[in-house]
Amino acid sequence: MINVKNLSKRFGPIIAVDDVSFQIKKGDVLGFIGPNGAGKTTTMRMLACLIQPDGGTALVNGFNIVEKPLQVRYSIGYMPENTPLYGEMTTLSFLNFVCDVRRVSKKKRDEEIERVVGICSLHSVRHQTIETLSKGYKKRVGLAQALVSDPPVLILDEPTDGLDPNQKRDVRDMITSMAKNKAIIVSTHILEELEATCNRSIVISRGSIVADSTPAEFRETGGGSIDRYFENITRGEN
Repeated sequence: MINVKNLSKRFGPIIAVDDVSFQIKKGDVLGFIGPNGAGKTTTMRMLACLIQPDGGTALVNGFNIVEKPLQVRYSIGYMPENTPLYGEMTTLSFLNFVCDVRRVSKKKRDEEIERVVGICSLHSVRHQTIETLSKGYKKRVGLAQALVSDPPVLILDEPTDGLDPNQKRDVRDMITSMAKNKAIIVSTHILEELEATCNRSIVISRGSIVADSTPAEFRETGGGSIDRYFENITRGEN
């Protein structure tokens, strides 16, 4: 469902993403991990057609991100690290707005909003303005907007960052419950997230992929510690 080929991006003299290639199939939850500034967010923003690559390309749900950006956008649900929410809107009015953007018909709108509200457990705050919500509920609203129209591909940037342990568990459970019918990329710097939600992991460092395997294999290679493996590989040690 995602086929990335030699994707590259520069910002002036800085090489943010350097010749990155990978594939993701339906049913995969890919953990995209790396140090701060490694190129994770830049890669995901290119896949979401928010910025264009300088080299290479990618197919998302069969559509080329350079040639067919609109079709790609309708194929994905994108949750950036800081989802742009409109604080003066209620949860329901915001989701109605997202339905407008994603061209959900009036006939199906109530059913669709009810579906994402249920998945993200937003019933108790559906009439509350977003600016009054806790950080945990704002994250849920951010995830809900990515799920509108039930896209086959999800790209989630730091979906549990800043949440308490219970909230993190809830979001992870939501992700795993949807995994069977979608291709999902989860960017994170929380290594425990890999084993909790992902069946595969890519480590990116200095813009390049330095490892592509399963969390269990990362742990085994690190002598029982994913943290140790991550530290070694991103610092260029053996």
